[in-house]
Amino acid sequence: MTDDEDYRVERDSLGEMKVPEDAYWGAQTQRAVENFPISGLTFQRRFVRALGIVKKAAAKANLELDLVPEEKGEAIIEAADEVIVGTHDDQFPVDVFQTGSGTSSNMNANEVIANRATEIYGGEVGSREIHPNDHVNYGQSSNDVVPTAMHVASLEAIEKDVVPALETLADELEAKESEFDGVVKTGRTHLQDATPVRLGQEFGGYRTQIQKGVKRVAGVRDHLGELALGGTATGTGLNTHPDFPALAAQFISAETGLEFREADNHFEAQAAHDAMGEAHGALRTVAGSMNKIANDLRLLASGPRNGLGEIEQPENQPGSSIMPGKINPVVAESVNQVHKQVVGNDAAVSAGAARGELDLNLYKPVLAYNFLQSANLIANAAETFGERFVAKLEANEEHCRVRVEQSMALATALNPAIGYDAASKVAKQALAEGKSVREVAVAEGYLTEEEADDVLDPAAMTERVILGDD
Repeated sequence: MTDDEDYRVERDSLGEMKVPEDAYWGAQTQRAVENFPISGLTFQRRFVRALGIVKKAAAKANLELDLVPEEKGEAIIEAADEVIVGTHDDQFPVDVFQTGSGTSSNMNANEVIANRATEIYGGEVGSREIHPNDHVNYGQSSNDVVPTAMHVASLEAIEKDVVPALETLADELEAKESEFDGVVKTGRTHLQDATPVRLGQEFGGYRTQIQKGVKRVAGVRDHLGELALGGTATGTGLNTHPDFPALAAQFISAETGLEFREADNHFEAQAAHDAMGEAHGALRTVAGSMNKIANDLRLLASGPRNGLGEIEQPENQPGSSIMPGKINPVVAESVNQVHKQVVGNDAAVSAGAARGELDLNLYKPVLAYNFLQSANLIANAAETFGERFVAKLEANEEHCRVRVEQSMALATALNPAIGYDAASKVAKQALAEGKSVREVAVAEGYLTEEEADDVLDPAAMTERVILGDD
């Protein structure tokens, strides 16, 4: 837009600014749009929703405390509700890389809600009949609003996105654990043949990894549940009613269905963001678990003729533009890539959470953005991995049986019967002559046929036995 008729004039403490006529944002947001043409990245839906929740809760608290006129407060609540449900997502254009307090995004929310509330109130957009600072931001500061929105968005992302998706993945792994329980295969350590395991046991390990991951990410609830709101500029609570923080936290809890409370210490809540570092560490760990599982399944499905080939992967899509018939583990590979992105995000979150000077951490926007990106990636990857890859896996049972019977690692079971040294000789001879451990042990007179059937049963080797029984 270049025509002056496409703009209206709004004002802030620095003077006049031309704002697009159809925008609900005002002068401060427009300044931020022009000041930060950095990345083209704007905040995710969850963060914008959280800003709406915080503004709604603040308005409700201020109404209850008789700090804002009733009709104006009700209009603010109605406008905030529209932000919460996503009606005005296109009205949040500020780049993530902005002032470290997130003031531009707080004022973006204040201006959008103030102008929309003014419209609801019967006034003209831009008239400031409902003021972005005096009404929408009453009793607040960007320094406590942004970390509050960050915690609300992050905890909602964990509870409503990450945990359900991980539970879906765990359920699919558990189903395969049961389905594959009777499939005996060669175990591997150091990528070399090791004693037999059941394929179901391996999947039980994967299932446990994800279930422990659910506990890890759920374990951050307490610290993310603390809200900085009420500390205003430096944590002292200047210009805020003493009852405002706890009351607003109650309204936020009611809106989200999650447990939030006033921060134990407002100075810590604004000057440091250790809770974000801790919470993202849990996301990084579970992304690592998913990466390990994806790598293992890629190895087990390698082939189909010249790899391990112990499981059959789903044919999600053609794997090559040049090799006909090739199928690749594309979904598992996407999980691997998500892990690398989350590790990179963790470096940013860890560095940002540990910085800031004196009474304010100045990395709030990048902390919020990276955390929410990681949560979204993990949630989507976990659900897709479970439903489009794990659920469609099949065991190559006969292949596993043949390979395990040829494994040199079966010699391990000879140790209690003939001793380690003799078992080593059997294993080396079997490898040199291209025979099985069973064939050599019987041929050399270490075991009878009947004894070999008992001692060298691969299925029996997958369970702990009590040694020394007669």
